Amino acid sequence: MPTHTVHLLNAWFSMFGMRVLVALKLKGVEYEYHEEDLQNKSKLLLESNPIHKKIPVLIHDGKSVCESLIIVQYIDEAWPSSDKPLLPIDPYKRAIARFWADYVDKKMYEAGSRIIKSPAGEEREQAKKDFIEVLQTLDGALREVSDGGPYFGGQQIGFVDVALAPFLCWFEAYETLGEFKIWDEGKCPHLHKWADTVLDHPSVKEAISIAPPPKIVELLTRN
Repeated sequence: MPTHTVHLLNAWFSMFGMRVLVALKLKGVEYEYHEEDLQNKSKLLLESNPIHKKIPVLIHDGKSVCESLIIVQYIDEAWPSSDKPLLPIDPYKRAIARFWADYVDKKMYEAGSRIIKSPAGEEREQAKKDFIEVLQTLDGALREVSDGGPYFGGQQIGFVDVALAPFLCWFEAYETLGEFKIWDEGKCPHLHKWADTVLDHPSVKEAISIAPPPKIVELLTRN
């Protein structure tokens, strides 16, 4: 077992693992990164997440935390900061943030996966339509919860921003395999502006640099 305090088990292309990286960067937490080969999973991963055997896994003081959104919440609580909380203090706002992060997991990931995996034709066209509808819904949510700020968290990055931002690394892959332009068809001006802003945030930029969009496209089109 490693002796360092904080370890992250991840695969470079995982938007879920990138969430954890963003949260760690935002909180200024030092950690050791472990790249996992998902075709040949390490003993450490299998022991750290024996139920699902999936990345990401955060190991803190020898204790494992699994599932990306749970890990991000854990990081927010384990390294509290009054000026940079990821989840709002207000219980209702916390619930709303969790709702939209869950929406991203259930809707955006599913629609994006279908764009990649569906054969060309009616099935893929429906996946693209569903993906655009998800973006339009998130565009409306951003207007409602941001209180006029540039982020879902208002004037600073919050829980939903951390949950959603890593998906932007996959947009080029969705466009390439789906043969469409997301922002042209989406008509989501607020979300588009948010994307430009969040990608320029130092912590986000550093965290997602692990997964350049062309490299993701290459991974998916290799065979």
